[in-house]
Amino acid sequence: MDSRVDLTQGKIGEKLVKLALPIMGTAFIQMAYNMIDMMWVGRVGSNAVAAVGTAGFYPWLAMAFIVISRVGGEVKVAQSIGENNTKTTKEYIKSSIEINIILAIIYTIALLIFNDELIGFFKLGDSEVISMSLQYLNIMAIGMVVYFINPVFTAIFNGSGNSKTPFRINTIGLIANIILDPVLIFGIGPFPALGVTGAAIATVTAQIVVFACFIYVILKEQEGYFRVKLFRNINIKYYKELFVLGMPIAIQSAMFTIFSMSLGVIVAAFGPIAIAAQKVGSQIEAISWMIGDGLAAALSTFAGQNYGAKNYSRINKGCKVTLIIGTILGIVNTLVLIYLGRSIFSVFIAEAEAIEKGAEYLKILGYSQLFMCIEIIITGLFKGIGRTYIPSIILTVLTGARIPLAYFLSRPDILGLSGIWWSITISSIAKGTLMLIIFLYLFRIGKLYKNKVESQS
Repeated sequence: MDSRVDLTQGKIGEKLVKLALPIMGTAFIQMAYNMIDMMWVGRVGSNAVAAVGTAGFYPWLAMAFIVISRVGGEVKVAQSIGENNTKTTKEYIKSSIEINIILAIIYTIALLIFNDELIGFFKLGDSEVISMSLQYLNIMAIGMVVYFINPVFTAIFNGSGNSKTPFRINTIGLIANIILDPVLIFGIGPFPALGVTGAAIATVTAQIVVFACFIYVILKEQEGYFRVKLFRNINIKYYKELFVLGMPIAIQSAMFTIFSMSLGVIVAAFGPIAIAAQKVGSQIEAISWMIGDGLAAALSTFAGQNYGAKNYSRINKGCKVTLIIGTILGIVNTLVLIYLGRSIFSVFIAEAEAIEKGAEYLKILGYSQLFMCIEIIITGLFKGIGRTYIPSIILTVLTGARIPLAYFLSRPDILGLSGIWWSITISSIAKGTLMLIIFLYLFRIGKLYKNKVESQS
């Protein structure tokens, strides 16, 4: 990995930005898959958007399983590299890939067996939307193994300080998706118009391209971190460590998706236009998440390497720099969504009613963008130092509060559909505020790094 950045020395701001920009680019590319799908599917109609958005919850839920090996792999790889322990680094890489493959196979089987029940959960009530949702879900299930493994490859490279390689590879995948989407959705040349099915095939094919590129780079890899024999000499110790580290975030991710699905049921009661407004709006609003998550991933790797090297003061400085950058970008995102949301949303869907509802969604969500960035960045710090349970508990509880709040605020005599959007914003503000308070408290009393005393004694 000759593109690896050593984060334990050198200028902090420069190192963080150098690592964060490709990670942001990779996150944008991964988000762009969905945005491009939505943009093309939106031309088919609101029913198609509702179908893709509904079935899309299950690839999203898959992230709860992916994150077990992704977070553990990323953090443990960063920490072991900070300790200059090549053998341990290889063991963590090997174990994270093995766990990921096992979970991918189990999840694929579950999607294919229970597809009717999974789509039926949303009580869509429209036979056309249900049929398209099932088509999309079944095709995505077939490509679930590569869907699982690509984020883990990305995380391992990021954890080593090499964020450029996954950015380049994911860019290739995005280009493939951009080309395939219109060809397969609308039918160009010898290809028939496949609609929602075409969107699914395009996404899976692009993911296969990304997987193939990762394999090519790994085979050419110079330092040999990936030179491991999978499923040979399995060491349960490393499995256990990865599960302990990744499980809190996995539970948080799963609960977040389940809560979002529950909100989706509430939104579905308002009809396909409301579903389309939420799905497209959430893709647009994800730009803020992408920026925050890119900074958080960089900080997590930065903190992990320096935690392994016991450079605690350097972690403090890195966190300060990242929060300053995140605050500035969070404010910019807020202004963009509030004042330019309608114009941005109209690029994806042409229906006037959907634009009206989508613009309202972006405006309301816009008020929480700064707090969301702060929440994500501080979560990244806790991941890097191995204290994943702290954000998991806080974020799971407060995200869960959205459900009763949404039920209450969405009553016709209160706010209606907008009440659901306000439940998201209010909880995001609460999460960002509480995470900042806890971080500052632990820092002030000197308990931020759980093994600092033992390490320095």
